[in-house]
Amino acid sequence: MSIDKELLEILVCPKCKGDLELTPEEDGFICRNCKLKYPIRDGIPVMLIEEAIKLKD
Repeated sequence: MSIDKELLEILVCPKCKGDLELTPEEDGFICRNCKLKYPIRDGIPVMLIEEAIKLKD
């Protein structure tokens, strides 16, 4: 699956409005500030804070 570069440029973390990085597996977006991963399901980013996965330090 390929994520559109324009989408990558406009997406921000819904919690802190910081930058997001695409995971190497392209299965989600990571916010390093909040230590959260927002999953991509069926090609659609799920940008809901309550759906985010907390990352380990």
